Amino acid sequence: MPVMRIFSKVAKQALLSTPGCGCQPLTVAVRNISFSPRQVTSDASFHSVSFSETDHPKVLITGTYEASGFGLLQKRYGKNNVILSDIRKPQNSVFHSGPFIYSDILDYKNLREIVVNNRITWLVHYSALLSAVGEANVALARSVNITGLHNILDIAAEHGLRLFVPSTIGAFGPTSPRNPTPDLCVQRPRTIYGVSKVHAELMGEYYHHRYGLDFRCLRYPGIISADSMPGGGTTDYAVQIFHDAIKTGKFECNLRPDTRLPMMYIDDCLRATLEVMEAPAETLSMRTYNINAMSFTPEELAQELQKQMPELEVTYEVDPVRQAIADSWPMNFDDSNARNDWAWKHDYDLPELVQTMLNFFGSETRMARFN
Repeated sequence: MPVMRIFSKVAKQALLSTPGCGCQPLTVAVRNISFSPRQVTSDASFHSVSFSETDHPKVLITGTYEASGFGLLQKRYGKNNVILSDIRKPQNSVFHSGPFIYSDILDYKNLREIVVNNRITWLVHYSALLSAVGEANVALARSVNITGLHNILDIAAEHGLRLFVPSTIGAFGPTSPRNPTPDLCVQRPRTIYGVSKVHAELMGEYYHHRYGLDFRCLRYPGIISADSMPGGGTTDYAVQIFHDAIKTGKFECNLRPDTRLPMMYIDDCLRATLEVMEAPAETLSMRTYNINAMSFTPEELAQELQKQMPELEVTYEVDPVRQAIADSWPMNFDDSNARNDWAWKHDYDLPELVQTMLNFFGSETRMARFN
């Protein structure tokens, strides 16, 4: 599932007392429209204020044209304090959920105007092309995932924002230890998506150490959500199987039945994101963390689902491109640093995941299909 939609899908966890961020006067060479890309001066100083200096953050989230379900988040922070953005016209549910504005992450001036005009203090950057989609259009993925990130980093540094950029299991490669994969190890991904995410991790950490940017990053496993259709990721089979099971009672998987990958339910993902964003800076021993909940294979997921839907038929037609990607990714994440530093703890294991997904679709729908 696309990480750019994760933060905005189901904001079900009430937030704790939350920080605001500000900035002190900066010396920054800014790009005008006709100039070459700006450079941050060597003597620039960037600072984020403590949580107590403001009541709520003002949040800009990129890449959210399909986002929905911001009710609790907007209730907590105020409807006008969470701004969704994209270059595409939003769906009706997004448009009516709260502020939505046009933003192009490749247009530095546009981003800068949004941050200034809306007094943004947190920036959550989900715009990205995912693994399989990125391989089909490397040039576009490079532009969106890398050039766009550079704009985001410079905007966040210039204005003292707290910046969250998600990373992924795809940031690892075939030479990384796979079971488990620690936070710090060899990272040599084989996809443009993975390469761009390693780049994001390193650039964010560089800006943190060089300029004091409050950069925070989580490596997401495969994310499973009931209210979202798959969007081009290698782990999307774990979402598609539920849609197909409900609609047709049949599912064709594009990975081998024994392909083990780390996974997480959307509620756990959202809560982890909010928790790391709210964590006091002094508790963070690093700026990029693994997070994990469960690890399973397509066969294990199908067997768990068939306990409640025994009529479900599962077949396998392996996509060699997606299989090669999956075979280079971690089988299981070591997220002990997240659990030790900011008390991360997941709520959903495989049985709870399956039950929750089926509850979302409703027992009446299943009964109508199979009776």
